[in-house]
Amino acid sequence: MGSILCLTLFQGRMFAQESPYIVTYDHYLEEPGSLEVEYFSTLGTQRGGNGFHAFWLELEYGTKAWWTTELYVDGQTTVNDSTLFTGFRWENRFRPLAREHFINPVIYIEYEQISEADKIIKEVEGHDVESDHADPNSVLRQEHDHEIEFKVLLSKTFRGWNVAVNPLATKNLSPSNPWEFGYALGGSHPLAMRASPNHCNLCRENFIVGGELYGGLGDTESFGLHETSHYLAPVAAWNLPSGWTVRLSPGFGLNDKSHRLLLRWGVSREFSSFGPMISRLLRGRQ
Repeated sequence: MGSILCLTLFQGRMFAQESPYIVTYDHYLEEPGSLEVEYFSTLGTQRGGNGFHAFWLELEYGTKAWWTTELYVDGQTTVNDSTLFTGFRWENRFRPLAREHFINPVIYIEYEQISEADKIIKEVEGHDVESDHADPNSVLRQEHDHEIEFKVLLSKTFRGWNVAVNPLATKNLSPSNPWEFGYALGGSHPLAMRASPNHCNLCRENFIVGGELYGGLGDTESFGLHETSHYLAPVAAWNLPSGWTVRLSPGFGLNDKSHRLLLRWGVSREFSSFGPMISRLLRGRQ
């Protein structure tokens, strides 16, 4: 029964490739027992302050066919300032429906323990704006956030097109802070639907392109678009037959509350059957 469930959940993924999205999530989870190691960078412009390079490492593991867990470790370097570790995040995604449906929901829950110096801008929530990142690191690092973030990941793949919608709500665990809201929208399509009979790195089917739109929606005290930032970003992914994926996404701020440019890139590598391999090694030592 477990094998049938696993096959049902991942049959679409086996014929698809890694998503090009940086901020938006589709409904696909990591294959059970597989580990994906990912590195991402964000180069950001900063009016009223120094530009920055924010970076994060992700370790994503397929715990069950319906559950993927992920650990983030964040850091950043600000020009003419300093380099520092800014915190960690623990993300979990749960898919309640085994079969493909017209809309495929995934429940996303994340715990964050980060400082105000964190600049990876993995999502935009509440009244997050460019000026939040203008102060020196010595000031920003003094304040720490402990937050719980919830998303509903709604996604559909049809004739090669993927469309995803991710509303989010975040609560700082300090009782005095309000709930904050945001969104991310994405759409993507491979350059070719039919696979080449030849093994090649530059075949058109190895490339997926699309776009993302994401931003804040205020909070429970001031819901809406006032004093919020928003970004539009083309996205592209190059999936190599060796299991490596390279992503690139220049994001452009849509109003004067946004960074003018967030240039993102990332590289990832999936290790299939990582969990069973570790289990065999541990049994061999007993």
